[in-house]
Amino acid sequence: MTNHSETTGPSENGDIPGPRHSNGKALVPSVPGADEHQVTLRTPAELADALPYLLGYRPEDSIVLAALRDREGRGRFGGRARLGIPANTDDWSCAARQLVQGLVTGSERRGVRPEQMVAYLCQEPAPGETGREVMERLRPLAQRLRVECGALDVPVVEALCISAGRFWSYCCDDQACCPAEGLPMGLPGTSVLAAAATYAGIQVRGSLSDLRARLLPGESPSAADQTAALDAAATTLVARILDTEGRSEVARETLESAERIMHRLTGAPPVSGVPAEDLRDDHLLGDDEAAALILGLQDRTTRDRAAGWMEGDEAAPALRLWRALARRCVGPYGEHAAAPLTLAGWVAWSTGDELEAREALAMALGADPDYLFARLLHQACNEGLDPESIRRCLRAERQDRAGGVGQTGPDGGARPDGGAIPDGGPSPDGGTRPDGGPVSHGGDRAGATGLRKPCAPGEPAPTPQQPSARRRRTRGPNPADGTRRRARTASREPRAGLAPGRSGSRAEDAGATGHRTRGDGQ
Repeated sequence: MTNHSETTGPSENGDIPGPRHSNGKALVPSVPGADEHQVTLRTPAELADALPYLLGYRPEDSIVLAALRDREGRGRFGGRARLGIPANTDDWSCAARQLVQGLVTGSERRGVRPEQMVAYLCQEPAPGETGREVMERLRPLAQRLRVECGALDVPVVEALCISAGRFWSYCCDDQACCPAEGLPMGLPGTSVLAAAATYAGIQVRGSLSDLRARLLPGESPSAADQTAALDAAATTLVARILDTEGRSEVARETLESAERIMHRLTGAPPVSGVPAEDLRDDHLLGDDEAAALILGLQDRTTRDRAAGWMEGDEAAPALRLWRALARRCVGPYGEHAAAPLTLAGWVAWSTGDELEAREALAMALGADPDYLFARLLHQACNEGLDPESIRRCLRAERQDRAGGVGQTGPDGGARPDGGAIPDGGPSPDGGTRPDGGPVSHGGDRAGATGLRKPCAPGEPAPTPQQPSARRRRTRGPNPADGTRRRARTASREPRAGLAPGRSGSRAEDAGATGHRTRGDGQ
């Protein structure tokens, strides 16, 4: 499974006056929207307590780097980057190099090169293992991080291991402040920083596992019923989608059904708690409805039109629907989750929730590494680009469809300017990246030289009578022999190649193409 690196939080959210000895740093993170309230962190214990507030969640099984830079004689937090800890120790050097180089080079591109670094290693003990044993086992990884940072002239001023409710410093050997048995973490929400964050409205959203649980199928007896419904839907819908006329009809039915269910979700009575909310939404979505929507969204044009529900009153029920559909991609249909996960990530990003956006898009790439829409959005989100440029394209396409403006391709897709989008070639207007740069037109690939124009989500796919490398999977069972196979339509989602270290964000990223590991689960 691909371990996608990620970053969280703004790139400038704190000050530190004159970094000193590793156990005497005075980190002074500013509170967004309330810069007059500053909290001074002077010890490794306070650094350890600050980690969830730097990221916005509690990291698990993670390497985290926080960059520091000088500003008017005071230090300042820069970018943060996270990567899952590879299960294979042979991969540690590569992971450390990827994370450090991605964070440093990403900062350099923005003219804020880190001057120092704080490193965190977070991992819970395996059965029969103690927290101290985890710390000693991860010590070579901490050393690799320090070496890689030193090679770029960015010293690590503190490296902490957090495990089993305790923390250890790899940089301080003073037994008076950093004993060998470690020190207990403070109770969540009891520190000065926790109080300041609460006052400023900053929330820590649990762990990544909590967030993923909203997007992953659960283990329940109903999974067999959902699999049967998906099998039945695939038997009928695959053949219709492969037919030119049937494809448009399936698209219409899919979008109308999605709108009906969104209205149903909007009218549902409120409940308390995230698990209860998801359970309520699951009960409002029938197995047959979910199966038809999941199969219908495998068509790229249908998915792109569904992406138009990304703001205003439509955004919240759309996000709830995409989460619910991702949870219904059970058993052999796990790869189908790429479409609803990408839509969930897009809506989350469009509405300002970058944490859920990055996680959903990373999970979409885990379900289908070739899913171009997810890869482009994941890179753009990590680059810190403004989603408004993509929203404008989707709004224009929606208005064109409503007004009947524009030429449509064989599958009904249209460009916002009214011209049909050619397959695999440059757009007539030359195209621009979301950040203003030129588009690198490379057929079905988005190369390291640039992102495809944001209007790419509206591109039509060729029909079966117009073969192209741009094909899409519509997967389902083989009606003849009862075995599951991939039935390919003429619009398979193409593979995108991204150069390592290309992606970054305001918080600088380590690259959209992540290190492979069995231990991260992304």
